[in-house]
Amino acid sequence: MAYYILKIAITTLLIVLISEIAKRSSFVGAVLASIPLVSVLAMLWLYIDTKDIFKVSALSSSIFLLVLPSLALFVTLPLLLKQGINFYLSMSISIGITVLSYWLMISTLNHFGVKL
Repeated sequence: MAYYILKIAITTLLIVLISEIAKRSSFVGAVLASIPLVSVLAMLWLYIDTKDIFKVSALSSSIFLLVLPSLALFVTLPLLLKQGINFYLSMSISIGITVLSYWLMISTLNHFGVKL
């Protein structure tokens, strides 16, 4: 149980730290947020938990294939905000478009026989 609390604490601390840094410098916050910390932590925790390099490799490959649809959020959100749309509505629409993008990517990959 202590191990799970440690994992949660480290992961949470990183997210809070990045958001606090972003308050002072959007550039530094963006650099830190653009580093795939969540992915790296997930792969690290997976390896520590399983010692299975094949699972880590499969996770890494799946993450790579799903990076493209995740970018939809970062394209649509600033466009909607610049149009003067309310933040929460812009975020909701952007998340919806991102979910749709994930669905399209997964459907396309499945069509070509790529299983995640």
